[in-house]
Amino acid sequence: MTRQVWLKADDEVGDWDERKRRITAGLEAGVDWVLVDEQDVERVRDLGAVDVAAFTNGDVHVMDAEADEEDEPDIAVVGKDGEGDGSMDIPGDLSGSADLSVLRQDGKATAGYVRIFDQRYEEFAEEVATAADYTIVVGEDWQIIPLENLIARIGDETNLVAGVTTAEEARTAYETLEIGADSVLLDTDDLDEIRKTVEVRDEMGREQVDLVEAEIQEIEQTGSADRVCIDTGNLMEHDEGMLVGSMSRGLFFVHAETAESPYVASRPFRVNAGAVHAYVRTPDGGTKYLSELRSGDEVQVVDTEGRTREAIVGRVKIEKRPMFRVSAEVETDEGVDRIETLLQNAETIKVATSDGRKAVTDLEEGDDVLVYYGDKARHFGEAIEESIIEQ
Repeated sequence: MTRQVWLKADDEVGDWDERKRRITAGLEAGVDWVLVDEQDVERVRDLGAVDVAAFTNGDVHVMDAEADEEDEPDIAVVGKDGEGDGSMDIPGDLSGSADLSVLRQDGKATAGYVRIFDQRYEEFAEEVATAADYTIVVGEDWQIIPLENLIARIGDETNLVAGVTTAEEARTAYETLEIGADSVLLDTDDLDEIRKTVEVRDEMGREQVDLVEAEIQEIEQTGSADRVCIDTGNLMEHDEGMLVGSMSRGLFFVHAETAESPYVASRPFRVNAGAVHAYVRTPDGGTKYLSELRSGDEVQVVDTEGRTREAIVGRVKIEKRPMFRVSAEVETDEGVDRIETLLQNAETIKVATSDGRKAVTDLEEGDDVLVYYGDKARHFGEAIEESIIEQ
């Protein structure tokens, strides 16, 4: 599931200057959607690239060739100043609902907005979900239970967007029932809270990998090879690096060059990843050859606890350098498996060991290093059930 952050910026927020400040902060933080009133759609598009949802009174029309796309929202939302927000009474017979009528007409609206005042509104949200691609629910004097009910009952019928005011509320919405809301609608003017909510979204979508120890068997100096440095557009922390290796089933944790040395300044944007033939792990759980990487590609950054995030490749430097062949053994359910990689013969290349960071030039037989081990073969970077021998 891809989590998203919507930012509420309609006239309830304040005048246009106040709305503009909130929208600009959201764009800078990286929100996915902005929810505004119809008259603000073009203004939002002038501020930057973002998907725009807009409250409508139901008079929206199907987009055609003559329509001005700048005026058209990506999603039309019904429910404001209607039954959804309590401005109009919900009829006893929902077949007479004005909001539902609009949602059931092709081209009128694809999202419903419901404030949950009580159980009747919760039931109304369930009905809205049967007709809407997106169902936005905002709790009034409630927290977990109604959201749990809605996730359990309508989770597969619609994209559920839960109203929140803080990053911690967003985390709870994403985690409820271990399924969570698809998205959150954030209502706050706090710029830090907007940024933190986007960070929570990113964190929820990230993979946690299991790193295990492998025992070094051989360290052998080889001749020179074409070595790849991955320079990212992101700064890495002291405990972060990338997973690289000559064999797709076993990737070594190689630290980013965050450490200072007497001879070389730290380069916390760089991982000296090895020879051009080696694999590097990507955010989708696949791999790429180091030789394939180009500016703009995404690679996976991982820390020593297995927490991951993505980084953008800014530059790839390929130069001929003397190398080490590093060989290690991993304990598996089927026995011992040997994995290898080539790393540059230089003090600045460090791997994670049971005793902490260690330069590849200082590695010894018997050292335990962190690796990611998977027993599946790969074809064009995708894990497959096939017998492939790598040695």
